Amino acid sequence: MRTDNRENDKSGAAAGVLERVTMPRSEQRTMRSRAENREYRIFIAVPEGEPPASGFPVVYVLDANSVFGTMVEAVRVQSRAPQRTGVIPAIVVGIGYPTDGPFHPARHYDFTRDIRVDELPFKLRDGERPEHGGAEAFMAFIEEELKPAIEETYCIDRRRQTIFGHSLGGLFVLHLLFARPEAFQCYVAGSPSIHWNKRVLLEEEQAFASKLSASAGQPTGKPVDIKVFLAIGELEKSHHTGGGENASELCERLSALAACGVEAEYKDFEGEGHVSVLPPLISRAVRFALRPEPADRQV
Repeated sequence: MRTDNRENDKSGAAAGVLERVTMPRSEQRTMRSRAENREYRIFIAVPEGEPPASGFPVVYVLDANSVFGTMVEAVRVQSRAPQRTGVIPAIVVGIGYPTDGPFHPARHYDFTRDIRVDELPFKLRDGERPEHGGAEAFMAFIEEELKPAIEETYCIDRRRQTIFGHSLGGLFVLHLLFARPEAFQCYVAGSPSIHWNKRVLLEEEQAFASKLSASAGQPTGKPVDIKVFLAIGELEKSHHTGGGENASELCERLSALAACGVEAEYKDFEGEGHVSVLPPLISRAVRFALRPEPADRQV
């Protein structure tokens, strides 16, 4: 962190000058989606030094109001010595909302598909429900507006882009994987809310697997290069939504696609719950997504 001087309003106070804490080499901007005019607060942190010839990898983070700082510091500290830590420097792009709180109600809309009322989680079937069903529009915003804006401004490696989401954000990451597998090379879904619309997600997964298998079986077929990291907190295993079982079983099915170019890993973090899992999840995700390639190790 760095500090910007601000004078202390209390003259003569023993504390001296109060200073505002900011994050080095970071900025934020406001973007509005063209299709729906939805407002997003975009946070960006760039590594020190010149980018490699291939450009910096990029990690896109959902719910950035809550975890952008944690992700940036994890990348910044662990990438100081890639040959020892196994983490290379990367640009971190956080997708957040116009709020100073950790979460915003708009996430329910952006991260979910439109489903029938009887398929919603039980607690949402009666009475007032959060707006939902905007995942397609949110995917389009990321692919057609945000990513081009980042690529235009920074030197990035398009072959090494990661998206990170937790809870409903993890559900969205899985939707994106199955609907647009070419969008990113690494997908991190922490404590994914698969129960939100499990039927739709399973249908998407089956279509994804069938397409990959059919393509790999063709003479001209080429395996994809996709990494998927699924994780939960150990304490989530006993929750009635079945988060642990859903995530681990999904990882097993994705691992069966190894011949098609899919690398899948699952982890449950001992002693952690749905929210407390975030710091260790981010630390492990950084090492999973930003492993040095042979060319990186030679630098």
